[in-house]
Amino acid sequence: MLQCLSGGSCVRVIEGYRSTWYFLVLVAAYVVYLIFGALVFSAVELPYEEQLRKELRAVKQQFLDDNECLSDERLEEFLAKALEASNYGVSVLNNATTSWNWDFTSALFFASTVLSTTGYGHTVPLSDGGKAFCIIYSVVGIPFTLLFLTAVVQRIMEFSSRRPVEYLHHRWGMSKPLLAGLHASLLAVITISCFFLIPAIIFSVLEEEWNFLESFYFCFISLSTIGLGDYVPGEGYHQRFRELYKLGITFYLILGLIAMLVVLETFCELQQLKKLRKMFYLKKQKTEDQLNIVDHDHLSFASVSDQASSFREDKTDVFPDDMVSTSPTATSNGPMGQ
Repeated sequence: MLQCLSGGSCVRVIEGYRSTWYFLVLVAAYVVYLIFGALVFSAVELPYEEQLRKELRAVKQQFLDDNECLSDERLEEFLAKALEASNYGVSVLNNATTSWNWDFTSALFFASTVLSTTGYGHTVPLSDGGKAFCIIYSVVGIPFTLLFLTAVVQRIMEFSSRRPVEYLHHRWGMSKPLLAGLHASLLAVITISCFFLIPAIIFSVLEEEWNFLESFYFCFISLSTIGLGDYVPGEGYHQRFRELYKLGITFYLILGLIAMLVVLETFCELQQLKKLRKMFYLKKQKTEDQLNIVDHDHLSFASVSDQASSFREDKTDVFPDDMVSTSPTATSNGPMGQ
């Protein structure tokens, strides 16, 4: 008996806090996924890093052996300066002096990466004034960008997702959840083709040192706003039409980000995903004031209903009484009464 009671209480506790248990499972799964990613990245990349370190030390030692007049300290000082300048987007190589990081098109590309929170990191402000302006520009610009993207996506969704699904639902009579799922899948295929596969082919042709995988990697890292900065187009030596190329990449990133948001919003509106999300949400509970208002409205409605029903009963009771009370009078006033 006690086991049954304890088992029943456990079931009631689990049922009462179901969303909390689901949320804890979600947190645990996310932590496991983070650890899984760390283990895979460490296992894959650590041997390459070790190999690169060995090769770099060997090249440095060979350079010092060939130039005995140069000390290790002077070389370290020069390399530190060169690496620091490289982190700010300035190269010491002779064939890289023709490319400027802060002409108009490059600055426009940088502004787009800041506002979209992509942030490649290959070009950063050098002066204190530029850093201060970047903070102010981002504080105003990032919410402005979110507002702009939300308005654009909402209008595109109306014509690209909602109306087509409604039209096909009324035309073919298919269930709306099924049509929404098929439409979202088709929209995802079109977006991947137009903003990932085709641009990857174009970048692999325009960028001499990029293959298709590296180009596709750049497209995904950019449009998902990860922005690692290890691959940035238009930074090659003697890049032809560099200004026009940078301008085209800026528009590609903006349009691609809008397309990604449209696809994500389309999937988020699917009934299946809505049910999945609600599993982890905290259930909204009515406050005491709201409950009092509801109870008051219910009581008022009940009292009005009672008054209306009593009024109907009075009406039904009055007419027979009148008929009973008036019928003898009518009889007495009739010919026989006379």
